[in-house]
Amino acid sequence: MSERAGVAASGLRSVTAAQWRVARVTPLGEFAQPARITGTAARLAAQVFLVVCLWRSLYSQVDTSAGLVREQAVTYAVLAVLALQIRGLDRSASRDTMLQHIQEGTVLYWFVRPLSPRRYYLVRAVGDQLYGFAWVAIGYTVCLICGAVEPPASGGAAAAFAVSMLLAQVIMYQLLLAVDLLCFWTLQNGAALTILRFLQNLLSGVIAPLWFFPDWFLTMSSVLPFRYTLDVPLSLYIGRQPLGDAPRLLAIQVLWCVLLAGLTRLMWRKAARIVTVQGG
Repeated sequence: MSERAGVAASGLRSVTAAQWRVARVTPLGEFAQPARITGTAARLAAQVFLVVCLWRSLYSQVDTSAGLVREQAVTYAVLAVLALQIRGLDRSASRDTMLQHIQEGTVLYWFVRPLSPRRYYLVRAVGDQLYGFAWVAIGYTVCLICGAVEPPASGGAAAAFAVSMLLAQVIMYQLLLAVDLLCFWTLQNGAALTILRFLQNLLSGVIAPLWFFPDWFLTMSSVLPFRYTLDVPLSLYIGRQPLGDAPRLLAIQVLWCVLLAGLTRLMWRKAARIVTVQGG
């Protein structure tokens, strides 16, 4: 019995080590190219600076608009820019997107590794997100010190924001995974990815806080998952969304996580049966 336990423990350590190596591929690739890190820092600084200038100028003649004061609007816009960095990495340059693997035939190796393709994709995504979160943490700290963003509206708002942002990343992960898995049936997902990015930017509050849009637009966005990937956590952070609404909003986010997880799980199962590649 002890021998079996030792073998099981050894296998678990081996799998854990393999997952750790997979998760750190993205950060190691970035650190190996300092020019990319410098470029990311410069781009992020320029975006934040321009956003701050834009929203401060828009509020130069008014004190409140759409229920937001200037500090709330600026904070919302800056945090939206920073949040995009969580998934700002482009794997296409290193030819590591699912589409490229399917076209080249290398996706076959996903199905013969010790890690299942579903687990491999998840671990890689977690590694990407942790790297992105590091950028967000640094950017947020700098912006907070410089006065570009305000602290959370309250301690409760900070806690609700943290939970909501975590659920938002799960939703976004599932949406991107579903689009990637379409490649197993279409062999192309460029158009679907473009549509997803457009809807995400428009309906999540990236372009502008959703509070500036008409009521019918808010109603429409409330029944789709995109609003819950950014607008909800940021609205809780700045206090525009009452803290009393947090349980309901978090419950909706959990519901979207469950529904999308079920969809992608089904897509993985069907994809494994029809693996088709263009490269061999």
